Amino acid sequence: MSQPESPSESFKKALAEATRVLADDPDMVVSYSVDPPGLAGETMRLPQISRRMTRAEVMLARGTADAFALRRRYHNDATHSRYCPQGQIARDIYEALETARCEAVGARTMPGTAGNIDAKIAAEADRRGYGQITEANDAPLAPAAGYLLRHLATGRELPPGANNVMRLWQEHIEKEAGATLSGLESALRDQAAFARLSRQVIADLGYGDQLGDDPDLDDDDQEDDSQGEEDQDESDSAPEEDEDSQDDRESQPEDSRDEGGDASDAQVTMDQTADAELTDEVEMPDGDAPLEAPPPAPVSEADPDYTVFTTEYDEEIRAEDLAEPTELERLRAYLDQQLDPLKGAVSRLANKLQRRLQAQQNRSWEFDREEGILDAGRLARVVANPTTPLSFKIEKDMEFRDTVVTLLLDNSGSMRGRPISIAAICADVLARTLERCAVKVEILGFTTRAWKGGQSREAWLNLGRPQLPGRLNDLRHIIYKQADAPWRRARPNLGLMMKEGLLKENIDGEALEWAHRRMLGRPEARKILMVISDGAPVDDSTLSVNPANYLEKHLRDVIAMVERKKQVELIAIGIGHDVTRYYSRAVTITDVEQLAGAMTEQLANLFEADPRKRARGAGLRRTG
Repeated sequence: MSQPESPSESFKKALAEATRVLADDPDMVVSYSVDPPGLAGETMRLPQISRRMTRAEVMLARGTADAFALRRRYHNDATHSRYCPQGQIARDIYEALETARCEAVGARTMPGTAGNIDAKIAAEADRRGYGQITEANDAPLAPAAGYLLRHLATGRELPPGANNVMRLWQEHIEKEAGATLSGLESALRDQAAFARLSRQVIADLGYGDQLGDDPDLDDDDQEDDSQGEEDQDESDSAPEEDEDSQDDRESQPEDSRDEGGDASDAQVTMDQTADAELTDEVEMPDGDAPLEAPPPAPVSEADPDYTVFTTEYDEEIRAEDLAEPTELERLRAYLDQQLDPLKGAVSRLANKLQRRLQAQQNRSWEFDREEGILDAGRLARVVANPTTPLSFKIEKDMEFRDTVVTLLLDNSGSMRGRPISIAAICADVLARTLERCAVKVEILGFTTRAWKGGQSREAWLNLGRPQLPGRLNDLRHIIYKQADAPWRRARPNLGLMMKEGLLKENIDGEALEWAHRRMLGRPEARKILMVISDGAPVDDSTLSVNPANYLEKHLRDVIAMVERKKQVELIAIGIGHDVTRYYSRAVTITDVEQLAGAMTEQLANLFEADPRKRARGAGLRRTG
């Protein structure tokens, strides 16, 4: 006897059917995922709904489904692309206005969608902290413009957070673009007319320089060209003159004909001379001739032969955008539970590492200065004679302070369970300790958005499976903590690694190259990149249609490039697997208790001021 279907599964099926009807697309594929919601072609991804089916989950799923369905129903990609601006700010406003238009048209036609979309807008505004913004300069303009247009088109009050952002910008938008927005009613259901209105609003707001060429003017030019060609055709096909006219010409005196011929010849000669002069002006010597367009830059600086089928579906995303704040706090609490049995070892590691690092940045002073900090050794002399010169000292700048460390964490499925907990704990301990020692720390993660290739593979299949497509999956590069962000703000983000469904495939070479590029843009003089991984890169979709060593070769090429340039110091930590076959400086640990014995000395060696001592400590040992 089959098990009865759970209420959440029944709800998902009902919502999917309702969404297809609302979108007027019976072939639409509706799925539920922990990944961010999205709409690509006929595939819609909605927020996951747990078995508990909380009201917040249900309303968010319904609101997201209605918003995407209305966009699918009332939006035309070709028209949208035709009028889309070139500049980023203008494009953001244009996108926000179009989204608001689709939702407003849907709310007018089907009022039941309005409340659902309000729930989605409220959740987005809360996640982005719109309710806490007090200054217009801190509020994003594009969402505010979209909120205002939706408010004007439907007359509905917005959720508190969204309303707050709209009110901060409303006076400015209405002052600059109020006259244009007055034509909203007539353009709302005509996407092309609305796109023209949106471009005018963008110009009114001061971003006209980002619009690019007007596509309507291009159409007018094409019509004029077509009309000119038609006139020329008519001229060419004009009927021949009658015989009488021809006889009249033949009866003209020979002198007249000769004069006319001379004039005609002179005119031809002048035209040819002018053309020759124009040609002389336009033509350039061979050495100055325009060069052919350069070939496209290779995907990978380390290996020009490394190819990627498409980067359209790749993403670089902050950890806080992959989960709600409440979920991040819950996941962080779960990670803290994993830390509980190890608090003793972790505390000893942090304290020992901090002592070692601080010992290596012993304070050095310059004495006998005219200003600075009062020298306590000369206090008696200053008391006796306050005008005594050279009684101050200043601290010397230490090279050690001008350092940044990037931790690049493998977020692949093979790290699930104990390995990912160890990686998160490593990042937690190292970031807290290094920050105490005035060393900036960046924490990055890498995985893919889907198993078995995702949308990249679907596009490859639709094109007929071309041979050797290169990397064939959708990358997901996660920023857990930026180098300039304090640890207290980024602390909950590491809990994201505990999220079910986040860990998928790992393409190490591109992730390492991404982290390396980020570090090269930093101003610090010393840059240290630490990779925490569990072994070789693996992506079934890519390796099934490329050579078996395709990803591994690229990883080795990237490591060789980083070590050859010597702009970044590279070290690796293998979690349960030996990674010394890839990285020349690596250590392997099998449990977090070994961190104290394995990592403390090696990290301290990285910051050793004496290059000779640092070289002696460069050969990292395997532990465990």
